[in-house]
Amino acid sequence: MDLKKILIVDDSDVILMMERMILQKTGMYELVSAKSGPEAIEKAETEKPDLILLDVVMPGMTGFEVCQELRAIDSTKDIPVIIVTTRGEAENVENGYASGCNDYVTKPINGGELLAKLESILGEGQRP
Repeated sequence: MDLKKILIVDDSDVILMMERMILQKTGMYELVSAKSGPEAIEKAETEKPDLILLDVVMPGMTGFEVCQELRAIDSTKDIPVIIVTTRGEAENVENGYASGCNDYVTKPINGGELLAKLESILGEGQRP
């Protein structure tokens, strides 16, 4: 079975660790991480992930700005993006979809919900 590559983008080491723990349990994903918007864009271009989990609140560049930039680059424009954030207000959800994300998840992260969204977007079968 080919592992799907997921790029996790968050400036919080705790959130990166939590997301890694949730995803590693499945054994279905290769995980790469970035801690800033510019690093996320660079890794999206070089690592060619199958999907990106993207935080909104980061120093220097918001996740919305990162998503817009990814959509403007030919090599990254089709990579699915799930925004994972504490910002669950309607205006932020609308901004997320307007920036080009494929889905939106609020923190605290519900592992089952996150995995279901990944499986839906990536076309995965049932998790173990």
